[in-house]
Amino acid sequence: MIGYVTLGTNEFERAAAFYDALLSGLGAKRLFTTERSIHWGKRPGVGMLAVYKPYDGQPATAGNGVMVAIGVRGREQVEAMHARALGLGASDEGAPGSRGEGFYGAYFRDLDGNKLCVFTHEQAAGQ
Repeated sequence: MIGYVTLGTNEFERAAAFYDALLSGLGAKRLFTTERSIHWGKRPGVGMLAVYKPYDGQPATAGNGVMVAIGVRGREQVEAMHARALGLGASDEGAPGSRGEGFYGAYFRDLDGNKLCVFTHEQAAGQ
């Protein structure tokens, strides 16, 4: 399935500090670092998140309709990650809450305007 997702940044060091602090709450760490990219994850090649300086030299922009969703374990982790992101300077795009059919999530934009969601799926009783 998905090996990694990339987000563009115009301020590489600022983005690096944001994601170092945010993703440490999930046990993720830097796996690869180059002069223009950093990949975070728990192991190489599986579910990594990366920030990049665009290769074409043009400014990075947040895509309209593009969002990265990060699965976590339970409501408490959704709430903690959302609060951590806002504390690191992210902007709120939707407070933690139920969004129907066992989906509980929260939304924010990182320091470059990229939209992210942290979520959990909850099983109904008896499933």
